[in-house]
Amino acid sequence: MRNGLRVAGALVGTAALLALAACSGDSGSDSTSGGSGEAAGGDVEVFTWWASGSEKAGLDALVTVFDEQHPDYTFVNGAVAGGAGSAAKDLLQTRLQANDPPDTFQAHAGAELTDYIDAAQIEDISDLYDQYGVTDVFPEDLIDLLTVDGKIYSMPSNIHRSNMVWANPAVLTEAGLDPTATYDTLDDWFVALDAVQAAGKTPLSVGQTWTQVNLLETVLMADLGAEAYNGLWDGSTDWESPEVTAALEDFEQLMSYTNTDRDGLDWPEATQLVMDGQAAYNVMGDWAVAAFEGADKVAGTDFVYFPVPGTDGMFGFLADSFTLPVGAKNPDGAKAWIETVSSLEGQTAFNKAKGSIPARTDANPDDFSEYQQTAITSFAEDTILPSLAHGAAASVTVSNAISDATSKFTSGASDLSQYQADLAAAAAG
Repeated sequence: MRNGLRVAGALVGTAALLALAACSGDSGSDSTSGGSGEAAGGDVEVFTWWASGSEKAGLDALVTVFDEQHPDYTFVNGAVAGGAGSAAKDLLQTRLQANDPPDTFQAHAGAELTDYIDAAQIEDISDLYDQYGVTDVFPEDLIDLLTVDGKIYSMPSNIHRSNMVWANPAVLTEAGLDPTATYDTLDDWFVALDAVQAAGKTPLSVGQTWTQVNLLETVLMADLGAEAYNGLWDGSTDWESPEVTAALEDFEQLMSYTNTDRDGLDWPEATQLVMDGQAAYNVMGDWAVAAFEGADKVAGTDFVYFPVPGTDGMFGFLADSFTLPVGAKNPDGAKAWIETVSSLEGQTAFNKAKGSIPARTDANPDDFSEYQQTAITSFAEDTILPSLAHGAAASVTVSNAISDATSKFTSGASDLSQYQADLAAAAAG
């Protein structure tokens, strides 16, 4: 990260989206005295979608550090399972509109925060960056991404990469493929997928809609390239262009290789199909590595990984972060949680368990797995592109509309022409 992020305009565009409105109030108090004037301590409700698998393991590791750093506070798990946060976000919005916020909630860094800022539902926590000493250990470009009209509204806990392929070497070998092979283009990869299909296994596993949108974003990256992909979010690339049509045709072909029960699976079950040898490949963010390692799978032997064909040199960026909601019952507790999230100890423990990498640049790479060390290098060197499926590229409103369009298409309720038109309408807001 020392070299800075080469975002080719994408994150600038994301920041511009965020800067449309920033109408939240100032947090206004330090971490030892809340607005009520009561003594520090008590329950702290932390609202996330980390309810199972490596995500839950990461949360548990973070809670352990929180308990050590802030023994006067009691962690209350507000996790809601389902759909990369879709179920949690729906419930959260209901609670925020009812003026019943949790003490802190998870949100993806980037354009996803736009809706919360516009609705004045989260506080400015800029002062905590100085108070907790993270200004000099978070990459400057990441802080720029999080800054809206001079204010910062969330604290990142990690960095994830969305454009990774995970594969089962044994299934590939059975299909007559080189298990160490990578592919320069999607067309090259289609040949391998055909071979797996001919061998009687599922070529590519996916889950419910959000995992399909994750696959879609990687296809758009691969076929459009970094600059044109970024243009989808700043308006300089036409969603109805022939180039996008070609990318959607590739997405349609990839979906033809997938498991028929996909809409009933979340990402752990889709990834498990690769672990169990029922499927060859899975496109998923790098939280998957913790799932493999948690099942005692060894990289290079039991699973292999590589960037989605056509995206080598690109880093599909997303970051989980935590906010201070307006009207939180225990703002001091929320700030204590945010302090743990920002700390070296918290980020190391959390990311080791979750498979992501720290947002802090002072973490020791030797503390992390082989894959995570490659991600740290890639994040420092590759072109960083904002993830659509995980809140960095578009607002919740736009993302939800794209998800709805994708669900219609992959379930057969619309054809490719209608899908492209629906995507264009979704992106236009």
